[in-house]
Amino acid sequence: MLSAAETRVLDRNAEWMGVKVLDLMENAGRAVAEAVLRDFAAKGKSVLIACGTGNNGGDGLTAARYLHGEADVTVLLARPPSEFSTPEALTNYEKVKDSVRVVVADADAPERMRQADVIVDALLGVGLQGAVREPYASLIGAMNASGRPILSVDVPSGLGADLAVTPTATLALHDAKAGTTEANSGTIRVAPIGIPPEVERSIGPGEFALYPLPKRDSHKGDNGRLLVVGGGPFTGAPALVAWAAYRIGADVVHIATPSSAHPIIASFSTSFIVHPLGGTRLVRADAATVFDIASDMDAVVIGPGLGTSDGTVEAVRDIVKGLRVPVVIDADAFPAIGGHLEVLHGKKGVMTPHAREFAVVSGASPPADLDGKANAARAFAKTTGFTILLKGAVDVVTDGDRMKFCEGGNPGMTVGGTGDVLAGLVGGLVSKHAVPYDAARIAAFASKHAGDLAFEDLSYGFTAQDVADRVPRVLKRFL
Repeated sequence: MLSAAETRVLDRNAEWMGVKVLDLMENAGRAVAEAVLRDFAAKGKSVLIACGTGNNGGDGLTAARYLHGEADVTVLLARPPSEFSTPEALTNYEKVKDSVRVVVADADAPERMRQADVIVDALLGVGLQGAVREPYASLIGAMNASGRPILSVDVPSGLGADLAVTPTATLALHDAKAGTTEANSGTIRVAPIGIPPEVERSIGPGEFALYPLPKRDSHKGDNGRLLVVGGGPFTGAPALVAWAAYRIGADVVHIATPSSAHPIIASFSTSFIVHPLGGTRLVRADAATVFDIASDMDAVVIGPGLGTSDGTVEAVRDIVKGLRVPVVIDADAFPAIGGHLEVLHGKKGVMTPHAREFAVVSGASPPADLDGKANAARAFAKTTGFTILLKGAVDVVTDGDRMKFCEGGNPGMTVGGTGDVLAGLVGGLVSKHAVPYDAARIAAFASKHAGDLAFEDLSYGFTAQDVADRVPRVLKRFL
């Protein structure tokens, strides 16, 4: 079953991949008409199609065109044609208005419903949020009171609200929708509408339907407090992680790093809140300080720039095992976790390995082919309970159950630090309370698309910082 959010993801990605909304609407309307004729024996009978102003209404208008000549069709518009909210719905209204009886809902709407032999509910789709407003509330009430058989398109209008259509049947488009049952939706049938399987498997701009937008009354820190545990031998990696987290929308980023790296990392940006640990590398004695800082965080990224000295790997294991917030595991944390997966028990988060790191942490190199990589990543996600973002020319993202692929990017992204940027994007999103699987999907697309923007601007001469700095352009375009 598809949730409302995943339906929006799928619709937008289909359009991104060249599937036209009008073509989907055409297929949907045809399927609705066929269902009315087949399941309600409506040939030669009176059919009333109640249409809203969005694409659900556009499906109903298309169905009216296919039913014309087979039944006595009336289209009942919830609002005047000037209020259609999508160009596709308006296009289908223009196609049907001269051949089918079209009326705008008024005081006669309940009587029109009682006189119909069949009612098609195409008022509201999966995008409803909050209470049902007028004129939809009155139309839903009249529909339920009509005593006539009702076919809902995709979902019963108002599903999940305090008032909803109670249909005889529901024709789900492409897949059944979350929350629909025979009790609230009648007999549920699924109609394919032309969305290719590769769209379902692909990550695209639709993933931004899952982005955790700030509330208008938010305060500092409400939208993500992230701790980065990194640095010591290397100073650039944790700074790139922090910068990327800010660029994806985290409110506050802290960095815990050995004291030798502290002044260097702090000098990179006044936006970083840098906490010095002891010495030149992370050691087990630092765990208590990390836990103290993490107690006020929403998520932690651990690994970038830590190195793998004796004592550091043990410290990483101690910290991961003791954390009480979601964790993103990257870079030098993989050698510490490999062979010690028990420290992940009861934890949740994301791992972001490339193929060599995957072999280190999982104990087995992934196959070279994409399907083999995907199967290996899925199995490891099931074993660990973590979402796996297996980086490559095509990224694989899986939580052990669901799995999607992210194409895009360019060879210039082999420049050092782009993996740190990706970890920061994931960490920033997890700190904003995105589900780990959703965070990995959004981050994978944002990283690759920002990399493509950097290539457009700078050819092969861009850096990881350039990728991070273009993430806000990705947000501006797709949110």
